[in-house]
Amino acid sequence: MTGHGWATVLLDLTGAEEKAEFMERCARALELPEWFGRNWDALADSLTDVSVWPSSAAERPDRGLLVVVTGWQGYAAAQPGEWDVAQEVFAEAVDRMRERGPALSVMLALGGSDQPFTDMTG
Repeated sequence: MTGHGWATVLLDLTGAEEKAEFMERCARALELPEWFGRNWDALADSLTDVSVWPSSAAERPDRGLLVVVTGWQGYAAAQPGEWDVAQEVFAEAVDRMRERGPALSVMLALGGSDQPFTDMTG
């Protein structure tokens, strides 16, 4: 999947209602290594470590990585505190990569939800 020259990853959270499933979806979508710790610190580290980015981004790191999160509303409703942490992790990773590059952007897709659009690019 590509978006305006960026390497684009779809992180589909549809049906995920527990943190373990959230982390598993992240591991699969982002093609994270087997040793990925499946916790918030490990996710933050992975989002800011180009060496473990998906192959589509690693092949052309100058393009940056766009993570489009879909189906997130169910997880946000089931785990509001954990969802707050997830948003913080995404936002901090975007800020960190803005400072040192390559670019990282995380966007939450609405998909028919009544939730407002959130763009983590700042």
